[in-house]
Amino acid sequence: MKNCSFIVPASAAPRALVTTAASARSALRKLALSATVAVLALGSGSAFAWSQHGTAYTSRGTYNGARYGSCGGGSCSHAGGVAGPYGGLATNTGTVTRTAPGQFSNSGTATGRYGNQVQHAGDTNCAGGTCSHTGSLTGPDGKTATTSGDVSRTAPGQYSSSGSITGSNGNTVNHSASTNCAGASCSRSGTVTGSDGGTVNHSGTATRVAPGVVTTSTSATGTRGNTVTTSGTVVTTGVVATGSTTVVVAPKPVVVVPPPVVYVPPPPVVYAPPPPPAVYVAPRVVYVAPVPRPVVWVPGHWVGNVWVPAHWS
Repeated sequence: MKNCSFIVPASAAPRALVTTAASARSALRKLALSATVAVLALGSGSAFAWSQHGTAYTSRGTYNGARYGSCGGGSCSHAGGVAGPYGGLATNTGTVTRTAPGQFSNSGTATGRYGNQVQHAGDTNCAGGTCSHTGSLTGPDGKTATTSGDVSRTAPGQYSSSGSITGSNGNTVNHSASTNCAGASCSRSGTVTGSDGGTVNHSGTATRVAPGVVTTSTSATGTRGNTVTTSGTVVTTGVVATGSTTVVVAPKPVVVVPPPVVYVPPPPVVYAPPPPPAVYVAPRVVYVAPVPRPVVWVPGHWVGNVWVPAHWS
């Protein structure tokens, strides 16, 4: 399970020392709206759905996050957002699709509080207890960063991961982590090392406290020793309430399989050709020859001055 961490750069100057109640309410309204849109966009027709809500308490203020996901038909989609203490809202949407046994593709969009977007896409291949991933991120200015990483099962309930991210300027950040799961709880710890040698250490736990309910907690310590902690709850159905924000998770829909339709062909129609047309047979013509007369031999004789030789007549 992936734990959400919200890290505020130490070099960023605060816009205000005290968060006003109006800005906090506005941020929570935006967060609730984004969660509602995610439920409507992803929840319909899903075979499985889940949601998560978390709060990060930092020296810069409180950050609230909510996320919703659903799976069905060989594909899983998620959408969510983080509302900051000054009313800003950042969102992220994405989809993971199984393209072949052990192979997956993913794509999505991350939108910042000012509307800038980062497109991300990647491919994952799993075989022999190891999953490898490669991907890319393209910013609004067209510049691209590349990512790669591996996750391996080292023992029952134990996993290790490593990878790197290379920015458009060529700088590379390496990360490694290990996860151990036992009983109803999983714990994770890792290190991120920048191109300048600075490191960030992070850790977290996820525990199943009831059927369909998982609690999470994370912490991250930056290069200057500042620590950020987060906590949240993941449910598959019901209502999650944290402070004044309530996220409603749609229950798993009941899939009703209609009875099979049996096709009964109509009785065959036998085509009888019409009777053959009547053939007119003309009566046979019978020729009756006359009775031959007897033949008489006539000897040669003169007829006047003309000699007629002998002949039959």
